[in-house]
Amino acid sequence: MNYLSPSYYFDFESDVIQKLISAFKDDRISDKEKAIGMYLKVRDNWRYDPYTISLAKESFRASFIAQKSTGNCVEKSILLIACLRALGLPARLHLGKVKNHIAVERLTEKYRSNELTPHGMLNVYLNHKWLKLSPAFNKSLCEKFKVAPLDFDGENNSFLQQFNSEGSLFMEYTADYGHFEDVPLDFMKRNIKEHYPHIFDTGEDIIEFKL
Repeated sequence: MNYLSPSYYFDFESDVIQKLISAFKDDRISDKEKAIGMYLKVRDNWRYDPYTISLAKESFRASFIAQKSTGNCVEKSILLIACLRALGLPARLHLGKVKNHIAVERLTEKYRSNELTPHGMLNVYLNHKWLKLSPAFNKSLCEKFKVAPLDFDGENNSFLQQFNSEGSLFMEYTADYGHFEDVPLDFMKRNIKEHYPHIFDTGEDIIEFKL
């Protein structure tokens, strides 16, 4: 499989992605430093929003996501993957299911569940090993809910915020769907309609949802 190539979704040859990575296109910056820097940039410059959902194909293009101010976990992962590939770092999408335990009132109201699926993260290949990381939750959001933001040191996995600062259970993974070379949009659509039929299995041509 090729985890360095551009695709319809990981369209890193676009001007907006090239501009986004411009500060890291320097041979004096190590691959590890590039990965950490891009991770923090995507994590904190796009506010996490799980309540605005689009099932349109173009909504999952990195160049489209880059021009927004918010993104859900899958969208932010796609954006980071495109940036990493643009910098010559192999990266791939990784999907799973997570259960949230804190600040779930609105989540449960809208989704009728405190489980979110598919939850997006990614793998990046650094120092001869694949690392798993999640850029979903921006620093300001974590501070609001008294959860330490997920940092990435370029050497270890960084994808799970299990407890908040008070020791209460924050989130847990309940399923792992594995990794993908490209964005598996058909799988994602089936998954979301199966888990939240009251929202997404409309039987109509509705592809934009504001929960």
